[in-house]
Amino acid sequence: MKNNIYKFVFFLLISSTMMANVSLPNIFSDNMVLQRNSEVKIWGWANPKEEIKLVSSWNNQEYKTVANNQAKWELTIKTPEAGGPFTISIKGYNEVVLKNILIGEVWLCSGQSNMEMSVSWGIDDGEEEMKNATNPNIRFFTVPKLTATSPQNNLLGNWTESTPETMKYFSAIGYFFAKRLREDLKNVPIGLISSNWGGTPAEIWMPEDVVNNDPLLLENAKKLNEQEYGPRQPGRAYNAMIYPIVGFKIAGTLWYQGESNVGSLVYDKTLGALITAWRKEWNDNFPFYYVQIAPFKTGKNNFSNVTVRNSQRKLLNEVSKTGMVVISDISDTIDIHPKNKKSVGIRLANLALAETYKTNSNLVNGPLFKNIKIEKNKVIVSFDYADGLYFKDKKSNQFEVAGTDGVFYPAEASIKNNQVILTSKKVVSPAKVRFAWGNTTQSDLFNKANLPASCFTSEF
Repeated sequence: MKNNIYKFVFFLLISSTMMANVSLPNIFSDNMVLQRNSEVKIWGWANPKEEIKLVSSWNNQEYKTVANNQAKWELTIKTPEAGGPFTISIKGYNEVVLKNILIGEVWLCSGQSNMEMSVSWGIDDGEEEMKNATNPNIRFFTVPKLTATSPQNNLLGNWTESTPETMKYFSAIGYFFAKRLREDLKNVPIGLISSNWGGTPAEIWMPEDVVNNDPLLLENAKKLNEQEYGPRQPGRAYNAMIYPIVGFKIAGTLWYQGESNVGSLVYDKTLGALITAWRKEWNDNFPFYYVQIAPFKTGKNNFSNVTVRNSQRKLLNEVSKTGMVVISDISDTIDIHPKNKKSVGIRLANLALAETYKTNSNLVNGPLFKNIKIEKNKVIVSFDYADGLYFKDKKSNQFEVAGTDGVFYPAEASIKNNQVILTSKKVVSPAKVRFAWGNTTQSDLFNKANLPASCFTSEF
């Protein structure tokens, strides 16, 4: 009997020692990239009241803290200019050493299947790109697909270097984004966190209470829940795939999603709420760059896809530090997964290099509707990013005008001084304009950077 008691006590001691071991979430692992020139938060678990010492090899500075009563500890450390590899030592009753750490730029890549899509799916020139993907200065972390009804503290996964094998199954857009960044940022390492799930609406990627506390978003979300496939409940992917990495310092977010919200009339409000929520959770007003979904034949409604694309355009004026790339010229209207992912990644990177890093002074946006001016029976349409405005086929049949009755008719369009001049014999007193207004309409208006204009309606 005594021997059994001793064994039980010994088991408890061993168990408590194991419980007391310093541990970290999997987002902190060998091969990770930490954001350069920043104050970076590192956190983990230990025994309550256990003293934690962290030493970073780039300056041999020691940081100390004590685990709280919930067995959690947190430290904020300073990172240098880009470089590495480095190590980080974390000591409590045990020691954890993280190796092969790089300091550089970290981006979160999120959304649905078009962001998830990898070489293994069969993208343009994928096999050739994969052969040349060995680059220890580009690192990947893939978040597994999971849902949860409450916020989770950890997730599976680990950081890996870019090789033909790891790149093959990672977000192609993310990879090409990183590759293009390195061309301008030279020796700066790039870390990418990929958290995506095909077929998912935006509502599942934000905190549940954000949706529940907004009548407009809640009403819209209830319509989504009528569908039976995949996770549809607000907050479910956020809890398991975003919340565990909240606080991991990032330079910004790349987002490609919207196909699963086609039919929504308030997508700009939905995505705007997501951006605001993520920035609040991170306590960081990081840039948020997204891809406008591609023209695609969607169901019976001729305007459901274009309505979401127009909402994405509107969001640019509603939420600060956002940017959008238009891909109607490289899309495939009969394939919801366009295979040219390289151009999409490069366009996102050019946007980041211009707006975030200020290293690219080239024109990186397609023409965006600015305003209209009515002169008798003529409408003058002005655009931002309109330098070198031209029609792909020398003339356009994609503009329409309407009077106050809201009935649209095709308009004759010409370009003068980087503005579009419209007239229609059927509309004597024009009041409204729309452009490329159809689910499958690929814009025929470009600027000197050969970037396409977004669809728009002047009504809102």
